[in-house]
Amino acid sequence: MLLRHLLITTIFLVSGLSYGQNFNFSGAVIVPFGESERIPTYAKILKEELESRINSTFPIKQKEEAASPIILLTQYDAIQSLPKKWKKRLKDVEAMPGEGFKVVIDDTFSPPMAIIIGKDDRGLLFGIGHLLRKMDWSENHLLLNKGIEKTSSPKYPIRGHQLGYRPKTNAYDAFSVDRFDQYIRELALFGANSIEIMPPRTDDDFTSPHMTIPAIDMIGEQSRIADELDLDVWMWYPNMAEDYEDPKTRTIELTQRKDVFASIPRLDHLFVPGGDPGDLEPDVLFHWLEEVATVLHRFHPTAKIWVSPQVFRPTKAWFDQFFFHVNQKYDWFGGVVFGPWVKIPLPELRQLTDSSIPIRRYPDITHNLSSQYPIPEWDLAMAMTLGRESINPRPKDQKTIHNSLAHFANGSISYSEGTNDDVNKFIWTDQEWNPETKVLETLRDYSRFFFGPKWVDAATNGFLAQEENLRGRLLYNSSVSQALAQWQAMEEKADNKLMANFRFQMGLIRAYFDAYIQQKLLFETQQEQKAINVLQGSEKIGSLKSIEKATRILTEPASDPYLAQLKQRSLELADALYQSIGAQLTIESHGAASGRGNFIDNLEVPLNDSPWLLANLKAIQKVPEEKLREDKIKQLLNRTNPGPGGFYDNFGMGKSWNRVVKTKIWSQDPGGLYGPRESFGVGLKGQEWVHEIQAVGFGGTATPLAWMNQITTLYDTPLLIKYEELNPEKAYKIKIAYTGRFRSKMKLSTDDGHLIHDFIQTGAKPLYEFELSQSSYADGDLVLHWTCGEGERGVQVAEIWIIPKPD
Repeated sequence: MLLRHLLITTIFLVSGLSYGQNFNFSGAVIVPFGESERIPTYAKILKEELESRINSTFPIKQKEEAASPIILLTQYDAIQSLPKKWKKRLKDVEAMPGEGFKVVIDDTFSPPMAIIIGKDDRGLLFGIGHLLRKMDWSENHLLLNKGIEKTSSPKYPIRGHQLGYRPKTNAYDAFSVDRFDQYIRELALFGANSIEIMPPRTDDDFTSPHMTIPAIDMIGEQSRIADELDLDVWMWYPNMAEDYEDPKTRTIELTQRKDVFASIPRLDHLFVPGGDPGDLEPDVLFHWLEEVATVLHRFHPTAKIWVSPQVFRPTKAWFDQFFFHVNQKYDWFGGVVFGPWVKIPLPELRQLTDSSIPIRRYPDITHNLSSQYPIPEWDLAMAMTLGRESINPRPKDQKTIHNSLAHFANGSISYSEGTNDDVNKFIWTDQEWNPETKVLETLRDYSRFFFGPKWVDAATNGFLAQEENLRGRLLYNSSVSQALAQWQAMEEKADNKLMANFRFQMGLIRAYFDAYIQQKLLFETQQEQKAINVLQGSEKIGSLKSIEKATRILTEPASDPYLAQLKQRSLELADALYQSIGAQLTIESHGAASGRGNFIDNLEVPLNDSPWLLANLKAIQKVPEEKLREDKIKQLLNRTNPGPGGFYDNFGMGKSWNRVVKTKIWSQDPGGLYGPRESFGVGLKGQEWVHEIQAVGFGGTATPLAWMNQITTLYDTPLLIKYEELNPEKAYKIKIAYTGRFRSKMKLSTDDGHLIHDFIQTGAKPLYEFELSQSSYADGDLVLHWTCGEGERGVQVAEIWIIPKPD
């Protein structure tokens, strides 16, 4: 017995949760007690989750068995009805807020007893989740300890995630009913109290080849599953018709909504975005929503309608109308949603909205770029390959984003496009429950619950390392090799069950993918430099020979077997994820929607300037005269050279950001609504980086990598960049590369009011040159000030040259 006790104690210590004596609850009897009709469902969930992990049965009984430990499930209002011997153990339990729970490990008698008390149905479910997340278990043991005792209730009332069953998602469209049942359950066991579903008709196709049942049937099943758990059901329902002032359009649209509302057993809230998609003038929008409310309440009488001020090209008049209607407090109106492409920062949104009206956040936790919360100052090579929608654990960033704005809202339901943001979902749920929760604790719970206690430290550190892979220059990032070593060590010891676990597979594939991209970047950076070295010596060997040699270097494939191994393992894990949950990481093999999570298709994206160099070298080869060819090679190699005493900045490079004038640091403004952020893409079609703009002056058709990312401000937020140490006695001109996804009208002036250029529509060409007034840098400092007109998307600047003019 002593040896067995020491063994159990040792196991518990390894998990990091030891607080005194450990009690073996293997084979414990689950006793549900109370009048709620959901308690038997929750008891069944506890039984299934325990038995899926532990080689033991956990029978559900209505009374205790003398020789077995007990897990009692009850509610606060039922305590007084408990048998006397149990009730006296709970005599000191105080009332809890809604959705709260208390977990007690009672060792007064033998065998021991675990008691989970919920304030209400949800509180009991969340208490069960707490036990499952904190318990120590192996295949043969369930160990509980007083260290898991806790009384807790959530800080924010809205905690959930969007689970859209449509082709645009990177895995949800392949989910079966059982898979959704398990996924929704897992979110609830970590404290989520809501899910958000979508109608069959959105800004996406009606069907997907991956769908297991029709969308109209699946949303009914999602609603049923949530209702069985007592989770609120929200629906995101965009306005997809062209003219909502047309009575015929409204009749057709209302009929469609009637069919959708009738198909789902529970709907608590309807979220209708003001735009993205479905831009409507507020007067039209709110009149239309009043008609929708009439249909909605035929099937779901208490449901409320929420709206967001999402609009791509907003104006003051639009917002004035919007908030006029918001503050009328219509009977059907539920609240305001703050999400992507909402121009007004959340603190100001709270001020514009009556204090009695709730605000729900709609955080984009799923996208890396071109999104609400892009990865800050991200390396271009990672952006070009991981793309917009990769597997993206960002635990520390997500906590910062949550906590910077949480107190202005009533909680959140995240914007998600699939399982790629799985870790982020659990971080957000934990932060909505308690913003003081440390990221480390959430990751430990996640790893313990999904992988097992023995993997807690390794997996937690592995996820933290993968977030570090996203920070700073990839070429010098030592975290990449460390993350790979950590995940490979787990892979070596993992059994078949863990290797088939999609969450483990997602951790592994990012470790291999990041390592491959880093090694590929190293090879291609060296490759480019070798080619440049050859071209710089072209006068010695002749232009044509140097072009031929440089071309051969730039087109030479990598032959390193280590690179090949990393790539092959990434492909194998992509296939494994497709088999386990239908994750679509490639278009051809897995049927992904282009640009929707298919980052494995980017394994061979060039990471150096070889496409631009090769295109221009090919053009230079056709020049008939040697002298002209030499001159053009020099122009090519000196593209970024501003000349003696000049300045050059590429805003994809970290050092150039030192010139940017910022009013807030990233943690205060993670969405970039007050100041600058980074953006990517000259022209983006799906996940392919499309070279749209001709390289000026060389005849080539590719663009330099520097045009692939920009410093950006949104809407009419000004962009300020400061240059110091100009020579006041010299004349300068400025050359600017305007690239990016926005096609905005932009104006550039200086801080002294000198106009460099009035509003111009960007996108017609990349490069512009202007004279600088010497009075604008009379003290040696030049402050450049960009603004956009009302209703524009924002400022985007890729490169700047400050070029001294000849004396």
